Amino acid sequence: MAIEFAVILLIALVLTILIELGVLLLMGERQRRILWASVVINVLTNVPLNCFLFYFTADDMTVIVGEILVVVAEALWYYAFLRKWKRALIYSVLCNAISFLAGLLMLLLFVTFLHSY
Repeated sequence: MAIEFAVILLIALVLTILIELGVLLLMGERQRRILWASVVINVLTNVPLNCFLFYFTADDMTVIVGEILVVVAEALWYYAFLRKWKRALIYSVLCNAISFLAGLLMLLLFVTFLHSY
């Protein structure tokens, strides 16, 4: 079970990083240090949140609070590199909203696929 969970964590992390890098690029961000900062902060926030939700609870309120904490942490991280609050907050909110919604869509498709068999 531990190996399967590690694979799921890795897939979730890689997909999150790719989606959020895509969002940043679509928003016009081209600075490599900001793009790398996105990768680093996603490693620091995605894995712990997913572990917590898996091992403890994944009820709606916990997911919402966890995502809000991630948005705040990532906004602070982006601010450390950008020195612009508005841009840091926009990056964090949009990146996380889009990756969260993409994750929900993938989960829905996965459950639908499994249910059809």
